[in-house]
Amino acid sequence: MTSLRGGVRVPKDDLRIEVNGQLDMLNALLGMLPDHHQLSIVNCQLLHSVQQELMVVMSHVATPDGEENPRTLHCDELTARMEEAIDQMKGERPAGFVLPRGIVHVARAQCRTAERRLWTLHREHPLDLSILRMLNRLSDFLFVLSIQVENSK
Repeated sequence: MTSLRGGVRVPKDDLRIEVNGQLDMLNALLGMLPDHHQLSIVNCQLLHSVQQELMVVMSHVATPDGEENPRTLHCDELTARMEEAIDQMKGERPAGFVLPRGIVHVARAQCRTAERRLWTLHREHPLDLSILRMLNRLSDFLFVLSIQVENSK
């Protein structure tokens, strides 16, 4: 057994615990990206903001149904920032399929896994939809970032 926010005990394989494990892995991978690649200051700052927001998201995921979470979500704001970054990097997108290689693609794949698990959780324990939108755009941002990283080699 383990605890949700407020001490509610749940099994270790509770869906909320699984989702937070997926988000935790994503957050760890995002933290590695600046160490492995020369990213712009803007992208490093954006990734840092996303990491901080993922901690807030995890808090919301771990909040039992019917309880208020005092931590404010900023997912819509981050989604808009990611969309701007995607638009700025889109010119670098190659035609055709992109073979995944490197840590950015690992982070993107983990983001997609976390997003799918969030949708599963949302059916049982409704979440703020801004969380789901943010994860969707984050995987797109990471895809475009991976292309930028490959093009800079």
